[in-house]
Amino acid sequence: MTIDGVNPPEFALNAINLASAGLGARPVFATDEFFAPLERMLQDAPPVYHPGVYDENGKWMDGWETRRRRGPGNDHAIVALATNGLIRGFEVDTAHFTGNYPSACAIDACLAPDGPDDRTVWTELVCPRPLGPSALHHFEARSDSVWSHVRLRIYPDGGVARLRVYGAPALDRAAIGDAVVDLASSLLGGRIIAYSNGHYGHQRLLAPGRGINMGDGWETRRRREPGNDWIVVKLAARGEIDRIVVDTAHFKGNYPDACSLQAADLGANACEVAASVTASSMFWREVLPPQKLAADSIHTYEASALAIAGPVTHVRFNIFPDGGVSRLRVFGRIAKAGI
Repeated sequence: MTIDGVNPPEFALNAINLASAGLGARPVFATDEFFAPLERMLQDAPPVYHPGVYDENGKWMDGWETRRRRGPGNDHAIVALATNGLIRGFEVDTAHFTGNYPSACAIDACLAPDGPDDRTVWTELVCPRPLGPSALHHFEARSDSVWSHVRLRIYPDGGVARLRVYGAPALDRAAIGDAVVDLASSLLGGRIIAYSNGHYGHQRLLAPGRGINMGDGWETRRRREPGNDWIVVKLAARGEIDRIVVDTAHFKGNYPDACSLQAADLGANACEVAASVTASSMFWREVLPPQKLAADSIHTYEASALAIAGPVTHVRFNIFPDGGVSRLRVFGRIAKAGI
C-alpha cells in the first residue's frame, strides 16, 4: 500500500493512530496558533489546499501554523492521545506548507492521567530531525512504555498539516475484569487487517460513537460480479462473544441487503499476514447466520441469535452483496488466561 506514492513503514501499517480526532484525541496547548489552530492537525481527513482562501490573519491552511518568531526559542504543541497506549512511530506531514514549514521537529511523550503540568516529566522519543516542504516524514519510536500525551516541538516556527501517532491502546485487563466490552473497538485495540474493498473508506467502522454522515464508516464500490464483500477484524483481546451490533446509520440507498459474521481463535501469537488470514477466513465457523438489514438502523443480535463456541481472536464480517455499514460492535468478555 502506498500513500501519495510513499510506502509507509511497518509501524504505520499495523497500528492505530492514537492522535486521531475521530477517536478522541484533542489539543491541549500550543505556544501559538496565529495562522491555524492546533485542532486541525489532528483531523483524520487528508490535508487540503484552497487557493485564494484567506481569513483575517492570512492564508487559510489545513493544519497547525504559528506566526513567524522574532526572538529566541521555538514553538511546541501538546496533544492528549485518544487513549493511553504504546507508541511505535510518528508521521509528521507538512503537506501544502512549502515556504512556511518548520526546519525541524522533535517529539516527547509523557504519562499524565490528569493532564501534564509544570511538574510533568517528558521523555524524548524523537530527537530533533529535519523536515522538508510539503512531505510525509516518518519517525520510529523505540519504547515499551505507556503514554497519554505527546509534545511536538517545531524549530523555530511554521506549520504542520497532520500529526499521526501510531501505536496500540493499552488494554487494562484488570480494570475491565469480567465486564462486557466492545472487543472490536479501536479504543481498546481492535483493528481491521484485511478487506475485500474499501473504495469509499473503511477506517471508521470500529470507531466510537455513531457515524456522523455517510462517509463515516465502511462502504464498498458497487459490485458488478458474483460474490460478496467482507472485512476481517482482529479483536482487542481473545474473548467470548456476547452480542453483535451492526449500524447502517446514514446508509439509505446503499446499505447491504444482509450480513453475517464468522469467527476464529487464531491464538495470542497468530500470524497476521493479510493473505494468510484472508484465505483461512473463508472457512471460519459461522457465529451469526445471514441476517436481513434495514436502512439507517441499529441492528442488535443477542446471544440467543448467535452460535457461540468458546473464545475467538478474529472475526470476518460479511455483507451481501455490497454497500455501506457505519459501525460494527462485537461485545463480549475477555477470556481468562488458560481458557
